[in-house]
Amino acid sequence: MTDWAARFPTLFRPRFEGYANADLEFRLGAPPDGQVSRLHLVAVDSEGLVVVCRSVEEWRFLPGGRREPGEALAELARRELLEEAGCLVVGDPGPVFCHQRALSRNPEPHHAHFPHPESAWGYAVARVELTGPPTNPEGAESVVEVRRMPAADAADWLRVHDEEHAAVVLLADAMGLLGP
Repeated sequence: MTDWAARFPTLFRPRFEGYANADLEFRLGAPPDGQVSRLHLVAVDSEGLVVVCRSVEEWRFLPGGRREPGEALAELARRELLEEAGCLVVGDPGPVFCHQRALSRNPEPHHAHFPHPESAWGYAVARVELTGPPTNPEGAESVVEVRRMPAADAADWLRVHDEEHAAVVLLADAMGLLGP
């Protein structure tokens, strides 16, 4: 049995996330569906390349974002992949394979429909087809670049701004989730 915490210590180290005012604890597996308030995708195309994004502010990240009221996780995955990466999901997105358990220190939820004080920030794998540029809806993150690259290269590229997203790509690859 693989000791994932030993292989990926930065993922499994409890930490505080200032912008969310929340304590985070990384976990493998899926949380209860109703706990998921955010979902990011390790999107893989037909060539086995991972899709990554860069915003107008120069942030590098995996496509994904906040859940809308009443939105199913599969709908959230499809919406965010189209908005941020110009990708269509082929088949169904995979289940959440890991997540951050987020315990908010705020007295109220960030959005009224979010679970509070505990929520989950999930990660899933999705097979995708890049069909065009990101749709970049008004009021959403403005993505200016979408790249496709092998998992290790994607992790190196993401690491510039997001060590967690980089490590999640490597974890998904090590778990055998990115293959055909």
